[in-house]
Amino acid sequence: MLVRPDVLRICARFLPCAEDAEDACQDTLLAVSTSIGTFEGRSAFRTWLYRVAANRSRTTYRALRRRFDAEGSAPPPEFLDPRRTSVVAGTRVDMLDGLSAIGAEYAEAVALRDMAGLAYAEVAVVLGVPEGTVKSRIHEGRRRLRDHLGHAG
Repeated sequence: MLVRPDVLRICARFLPCAEDAEDACQDTLLAVSTSIGTFEGRSAFRTWLYRVAANRSRTTYRALRRRFDAEGSAPPPEFLDPRRTSVVAGTRVDMLDGLSAIGAEYAEAVALRDMAGLAYAEVAVVLGVPEGTVKSRIHEGRRRLRDHLGHAG
């Protein structure tokens, strides 16, 4: 099983720039190699890997945001320029801002389902909650995202 291409693909779903996705991919692979002992086998390895990649991608995004906010500067043009970033990738910036605004329990469920592509049952195993709770969190998280994105523009 080749892990790196899958991890890079997951990270690229979260981050609009290839370089940032590559950084998150490297962070993910390092985290997996150093914390493989914490993998309990309650879920498939791939499911656990998706969670680590999603979390590392969100951490990379938050670090980029903090850097831009601390500098008082706008993101560099390649971060948002529609000529260099697809329409889908451009909306990822809004989505990541929204995920930061809706609360961690909702953001993680939505990210694992809608961005990482896990099934509800897989999300339930990763989060350690019943599938009904996952569906509820995803429903509420999507509602909060809609509200946030509707007011953001």
